[in-house]
Amino acid sequence: MEKERLKDRSAELRSENVGKLMIRLAVPTVTAQVVNMLYNIVDRIYIGHMPQVGSDALTGVGLCFPILTLISAFASLLCAGGAPRAAIRMGQQENRAAEKIMGNCFGMLIAASVLLTVLFQIFAGPLLVLFGASDATLPYALSYMRYYLMGTVFVMISLGLNMFIMSQGFAGTSMLTTLIGAVLNIILDPIFIFVFDMGVPGAAVATVISQAVSAVWVLIFLMGKTTKLRLKKQDMKPDGSVLLPCLALGLSPFVMQSTESLLSICFNTSLAKYGGDMAVGAMTIITSTAQLMSMPTTGICQGGQPIISYNFGAGNVERVKKAFRCQFIACVTYAFLFFLAAMFLPHLLAGVFTGDRELVDYTVHYMRVYSAGIFILGVQFSCQQAFMALGQAKISLVLACLRKLILLIPLIFLLPHLLSDRVFAVFLAEPVSDITAGIVTGIMFFSRLPGILRRGPGGMTEESGE
Repeated sequence: MEKERLKDRSAELRSENVGKLMIRLAVPTVTAQVVNMLYNIVDRIYIGHMPQVGSDALTGVGLCFPILTLISAFASLLCAGGAPRAAIRMGQQENRAAEKIMGNCFGMLIAASVLLTVLFQIFAGPLLVLFGASDATLPYALSYMRYYLMGTVFVMISLGLNMFIMSQGFAGTSMLTTLIGAVLNIILDPIFIFVFDMGVPGAAVATVISQAVSAVWVLIFLMGKTTKLRLKKQDMKPDGSVLLPCLALGLSPFVMQSTESLLSICFNTSLAKYGGDMAVGAMTIITSTAQLMSMPTTGICQGGQPIISYNFGAGNVERVKKAFRCQFIACVTYAFLFFLAAMFLPHLLAGVFTGDRELVDYTVHYMRVYSAGIFILGVQFSCQQAFMALGQAKISLVLACLRKLILLIPLIFLLPHLLSDRVFAVFLAEPVSDITAGIVTGIMFFSRLPGILRRGPGGMTEESGE
């Protein structure tokens, strides 16, 4: 009976109507991403409304964002490349090879989480100062960071292994992984912050507990009977022939996420220089609302990934094209709708995070500037993630570097020397890079797709550097 259910799941990826399957997989993943976003912003919402100290505390916690993002980035380095490769192997009817991929990635997750915990605990203070913390905001940032780092292993397990759940087509289970933790976080936050009067550290403790519960849920599922790929102790021993192609493919999402840390440093140091704590606080709110755009589009692409990867492995070109078309339309539509919200409802978005009217008014003006090019990110996200699903490591990495490393970071420092309003110039760097990168990514994807599909999964060997 169990084997029959697993066969049915593979049959769905292979033959069910693509549009219906995409919706069925994407709705839970979008829901999961939106809920996962609450992990990152619900702390800021509660903290921003703390009496007297809310604005400084909100800015301080926002300064922790680069470190939190780096932790997620390492989970992606190890698993975002492994998950699509596992799905492709499943499409080739090589489930045992797929299990070995998952086991190797899990072993590296544990090792990386221990190392990151030690390093960030040692260097948290100097790093937060580097990120732009002032005398007023550093105590809040440091107190949040110390507690949050205790849960690094839980964060990496829940984020990393959940990708393997999704790659098997278990969208509902993947959604539950984030739902369980995020709902628990929403419940525990006000209890630890206000009832136990722990303030900022209470928000971090609530998050650690919530992530721990999510991690346990993931491990129980992947060691149980329902999953197609099962975690096995013998698969956790590092094997270079298995890990290196996964790391090569995972470099792209790692760069995309880790550069968010570098971007935060660049934005915060520039804004602290030209606009002070008010500008840094506005940036905290704006980046939090920007997650409302990036997380759902990521969820859409995660819903499309198992369909694209499985059928690419199985050589079913038409289903790959149909799945990408659905993914592309959904991402572009959502990005445009969010653009409209950022242009016409910025007071509503900013007001969620703080009751400080001065900070809200300051944020509204620059949110419109920052979001002016966000309408085209649907093109970039859908095409770049499709390269990932097709196992195209090199081109995906190049495109991940283009928007942030090649364009955005230089513009953050260049534009203030060209425009008289230097704070405006810093925020303007975002839409200029968004529009440029979106156009380039779209052109590269549609020009290369026919060749990738013609070569098939055998072309991954050259592309991944195996």
